[in-house]
Amino acid sequence: MRSIPAAPANRLLAELRPHDFELLASRLRPFALKQGAVLQEQGMPIEAVYFPVSGLLSLVTVMASGDMLEMAMIGREGAIGLSTGHGNWRAFARAMVQLPGVAMVMPAAQFQEAALRSEPIKDLVLRYKEMLLGQVTQTAACNALHSLEARLARRLLETNDHVNGARLTLTHDLISQMLGTRRTSVTLVAGKLQEQGLIQYRRGNITILDRTGLESTACECYGIMRRQTEALFDRSDAQHASLAQA
Repeated sequence: MRSIPAAPANRLLAELRPHDFELLASRLRPFALKQGAVLQEQGMPIEAVYFPVSGLLSLVTVMASGDMLEMAMIGREGAIGLSTGHGNWRAFARAMVQLPGVAMVMPAAQFQEAALRSEPIKDLVLRYKEMLLGQVTQTAACNALHSLEARLARRLLETNDHVNGARLTLTHDLISQMLGTRRTSVTLVAGKLQEQGLIQYRRGNITILDRTGLESTACECYGIMRRQTEALFDRSDAQHASLAQA
């Protein structure tokens, strides 16, 4: 019999009980996430489901001009390509690799079949999509209402949470694309954060020196989105405890 990992590195998969995870395990395969790679294209059929184990993905809206704006970031707490019913689902955004790593991948059609057989999988997908929608909505409000300094601080903190490290491989070009602003503006604001002793920037590497100070600089959106993510897993923990007592 094929052994089933007891604790998948992807947090979303780890929320599933062994019986439900087993419906997916035999179909999951490791996949190298190469920086800049596009995993799904906006408006195109979704062919695969990706569960990041390491690295970082971005969901971006692409305009006719080619300009992009980041809507959400997805790390080991989430996935892209999830759906709970049969059919040719289409991607509402481009999914691209922001930081390299590894994901577990499976065909979308096989995931749909598993979701139809498992209420816990279906429920987890629906709750995850609700959380992701909240993040997309909050990001839209943040981009419209908050200063670039606050948004950059929020963006660096979110990236730090996803990769679990103070050193981030992010160029000003990449950050400007994700925040929908000019590179020169990012350079000026990053320089200000560096002067304040909050970060250090050298050749595409940003190191967070004062996380508490950076949190004070970030807008309220950082805390809101972090709580939304943790609420997803807190709810699952409560459901598991209830089932264990039943």
